[in-house]
Amino acid sequence: MAAGGNGGAVASANGEFPFLLGCNGRGVQVSSLDRPVSLDELPIGEQFRLVKESGVFDYFDRIPLRENFAEYERAMQKYDLPVHTASWFYMLGRDEALMYDNLGICRDVGAKCHNIMTFTHHADGHVLTDDEIVAHYMDVYERGLQLGVEPSFELHVNMWTESMARVTPIARRIQAQGVPFNYTMDYSHVNFKIGNPRELDISECREAAESGAMVLDPFEEGSLCDEWLGLGIVKWIQLRTVGPNQPENLWVKNDDGSFARGIQYPIVRPKPGEWHSPWHAYMLEPSKEAIRKALRYHATHANSPLRYITTEMINLADYGLGAKYNLFEQNVEAAKFIRRAWKETQALNAAGLL
Repeated sequence: MAAGGNGGAVASANGEFPFLLGCNGRGVQVSSLDRPVSLDELPIGEQFRLVKESGVFDYFDRIPLRENFAEYERAMQKYDLPVHTASWFYMLGRDEALMYDNLGICRDVGAKCHNIMTFTHHADGHVLTDDEIVAHYMDVYERGLQLGVEPSFELHVNMWTESMARVTPIARRIQAQGVPFNYTMDYSHVNFKIGNPRELDISECREAAESGAMVLDPFEEGSLCDEWLGLGIVKWIQLRTVGPNQPENLWVKNDDGSFARGIQYPIVRPKPGEWHSPWHAYMLEPSKEAIRKALRYHATHANSPLRYITTEMINLADYGLGAKYNLFEQNVEAAKFIRRAWKETQALNAAGLL
């Protein structure tokens, strides 16, 4: 194992900060008008260098492959930058062996938390039942426990969590067994659906959202953000800024000719030609408020499980592919916002305003 850097300590690149703040490796790309965001990635060592030299991150968030594990070890040592978390996606009935192997990779690289995205459908085509998801969590939790790696199930499109009403009942079933349900709350996957009937239909919640029975907007009391934080399940939060009912990714088309989904809205105003649509700062506020709420919850609840925060401005088709802004700069600015938001939270808490 080659776990350099601050190890398990709650140290920080910018002073006192009770979380570990990482950058998703898919976002470490210095793109521009001449070099649009692509699926081609920088060498691993260069990715680590950029993250380290930015001065705002505590670690690198990415799971190594078996074939490039040695490159990760060299980069971790050279730049004194650890890997604390790692993510992957799985289809039950097909990917169990991969999942177990990835838990071992997490252990070997020094990551203490494995973020798991599980597809809605089983390999045989059926939609996973609640019983199957509970059994899946208990299996990976027990196996991870043996390796010193905690699982965390992510809120994510195309996964069972996209049917957002399923999350709380399943979390409660697992908690009732005396086991913590670890949840990765990437609230971008809620915020971009606000006001978008087609996306609400995909999440099977259009009627509930339009009637007010389900509240998506984090500015409103009783939102899903409040609900999940109140359950005490949010182990990890991710910041990818999106806009409610934002434009699709007009620079990328799917095989059927439709545009890729729009699940990324630049946090820094793009320069002319760097993005495909008009940009308005107010569109960022729901994304920022979800982060603020998570930080406020942590500041006022001694038993808050929140440990990890990552920035998630990434290069895939539904996100930033084809954009001409500096993708890595977007992640750096997201990290700076998170650190400012924590300082503001501390000040409010000290003044008795939370």
